[in-house]
Amino acid sequence: MIHEVDEGLRLLLVDAGLQESGVDLVFDAPTKDWSARRNAPTISVFLHRIREDATRRRTGAAEEHDEEGMVIGRRTPPRWYELTYLVTAWTNRPQDEHRLLSEVLRCLVRSDVLPARMHTGSLAELGLAVELEAAGPGTEGPSASDVWSALGGELKAAIDLRVWAPLAGERTAAGPPVTEGLVMRSAPARDGDGAGPGRRLRYDGASDPGGQGFAAERERQLPPGRRRRGGAAR
Repeated sequence: MIHEVDEGLRLLLVDAGLQESGVDLVFDAPTKDWSARRNAPTISVFLHRIREDATRRRTGAAEEHDEEGMVIGRRTPPRWYELTYLVTAWTNRPQDEHRLLSEVLRCLVRSDVLPARMHTGSLAELGLAVELEAAGPGTEGPSASDVWSALGGELKAAIDLRVWAPLAGERTAAGPPVTEGLVMRSAPARDGDGAGPGRRLRYDGASDPGGQGFAAERERQLPPGRRRRGGAAR
């Protein structure tokens, strides 16, 4: 799921025309060594924090059906995660960096969700909204100075981008539906007599359930004294 969010953000920024202006778009950590090797205007989208949003956790399982409506599997609910990115611009002049950050910010605040056409893989399969928040209010987690200190670089202007995305649940395959009843056969006797032909259980007098098996509709026998709706007692 994480790499699919990366791809969605990449498509979002490419759609804004950033790469057409000769700007590189990378997901590398902006360390001091990395910045020294940079040789072109660059936007870095660095993922530095992953945390589950426990308020969205659900239990149970949902059924999956084939084209004929038969249950073919069950899947547990997705779990939601908050991904936090540090978005920075790198050029030879601070003014150019600020201009790039301005374009990135304009792109990110256009919508609160990642457009569906930019979902790939499991995100596209689930069809759930992937929420975005750029430069929002401060939340729990490492401060910007702590992040830059861990990267070994100097503090600079950056956009704090948070993404809430679902991780698909585990899928369990379901076996085909039961179409035949239980058949009981007796074991051969000690005196050598052979076993009987067997008796089909569940329905009295039903030796062959037919082509539809026991999924076919059958008359239900009511206990004495009970009557069906709109009918006389039996």
